[in-house]
Order: sequence, then C-alpha cells, then structure tokens
Amino acid sequence: MHIDTLLNSVKQQAKSNTDAITLSVPSGWEQGRTLYGGITASLVYQAMREVVDSEKVMRSLSTNFIGPIEADSELSIIVEVLREGKNVTQVAGRVVQDNKVALMSQASFGIARQSEVNISDPLQHNMGYSQEPSVMPQIPKLTPKFLGNFDLAQTKGGLPFAGKKDSNIQGWMRFKEPPNDFSDAHLIALIDIWPPTVLQMLTEPAMASTMSWNVEFIHPHQKASGSDWFAYQAHTRQAADGYAHTEANIWDKHGSLVAISRQVVAVFA
Repeated sequence: MHIDTLLNSVKQQAKSNTDAITLSVPSGWEQGRTLYGGITASLVYQAMREVVDSEKVMRSLSTNFIGPIEADSELSIIVEVLREGKNVTQVAGRVVQDNKVALMSQASFGIARQSEVNISDPLQHNMGYSQEPSVMPQIPKLTPKFLGNFDLAQTKGGLPFAGKKDSNIQGWMRFKEPPNDFSDAHLIALIDIWPPTVLQMLTEPAMASTMSWNVEFIHPHQKASGSDWFAYQAHTRQAADGYAHTEANIWDKHGSLVAISRQVVAVFA
C-alpha cells in the first residue's frame, strides 16, 4: 500500500473530529515482528499536523517506540494538544493496539518570526549526486519487507553483520514509488530506513531496536519533489552496555540541511 493512501486515511478521519483515528497497515511495511518505525511515526505526525494551524511548521519530533505494532491489525492513533500558544503549539500522539500503548510522540510546531539571529548551517555532505539505487539483496527473514518501498544508494558503510571496522553510514535515499505531494510526513518515513550504524560491525545476525528517536526539522527549506533523492550521513557518538547513540544529518537535492536525527538503539549483541 502506497504511503499516500495511509496518510490520506489519517487526514480524512482527522477532519471528522473523531476521538481516535483507526486503521491497519499492511505487511509490506513490516520490520521484523513490528511495523517499520518510520511509517508509524509518520502517521502519528500526520494526525498531529491536522490539529495545528498550517502556518506553524514542525520544529521537532520526539518518538519512543514502546512495543511491537502488528501489521494487518487495527491500531488507534490518539492526539492531544498539550498547549497552544501564539507562536508554538505542543502536541502529543500515541499509537494503541490491543489496549496497549505501543508508541508515544511529542511534536513542537512553531510559526516563523522576524529575528535578528540568522545563521546558515555550513556543513556539506560532499557526496556525488546519486543516479541509480544500490542492489539490495533480499534475504528471507533478514531483509525487512518495508525496504521494498524505498530506493537506497549507499556510498559508505556496509550491510548489517558484514564485520566492518567502523560504524559510519552515508548515502542517498528516496521513495521507490514517488509521493504525489512530498511533505514532512514523507520525510519522517524516509529518514528512518537506514539500519542502526553499529550493526555493520557485527559478524552474525543480532537483534537491535530503536528505543527513542528525535528529529529536528530545519526551516525554511525548499519544496521537494516525490522523486527527489535525499543525502544521509550517520555516525555513532557512543556505544556500550548494549546501547548505541547515533546522529545523522539529512540534506535535500540542493545541498540544504533539512533535518537532524538522533537515536538511542538497544543492541542485543
């Protein structure tokens, strides 16, 4: 199922002012025993987006993945406006399945204001623009199903469990089937497709799970097309005691920084 079909379902239900938005996500978006985290976070964001004035754009999104979410099974998205101010609105959203909270998100939406402070980010990725996706081997029970919705063109790093000496990853990413109107919801779903940076250092399969994910969105940024490639560079800040802390930067095709991503990942190896 195309991501736009899922996002439109959320939008339509939000307009009817129901207490909860209900839908099911098909197995093509699975990541092991749960739904791909990027798609669930994207759907919750869209539900939160619908209760906030359009002039306020998302500045940050913090998500905790609490429990597995089953594909092809009804889930509910419940949204609460925590505070609505003149400049900033704070919203919380959660996914409930089988009467259990499986995901919690909080987003900050802020209006653009006149300011004497104006600093451009100087960091550049220095990667050649991608033309073709990399060949991603489809290994049963190892390659996540959700990856079939995306194109990746990796320029540094390796596949999970390849026994690499370092944990840095970089490359390009886009949707395999372009969205009609690319939005922050699509960007959320796109950013999370890369495997945890440390998995490529392992020599045999092991479980890993994102515990918390924080994304900061850089505005203003140019409007993107659904077929655009986005540049991605991630590195590991620290890893010990079965947990890894990673950071990533995301640029659009014009070389402008559009998002900063941080994760805490539990690694069972």
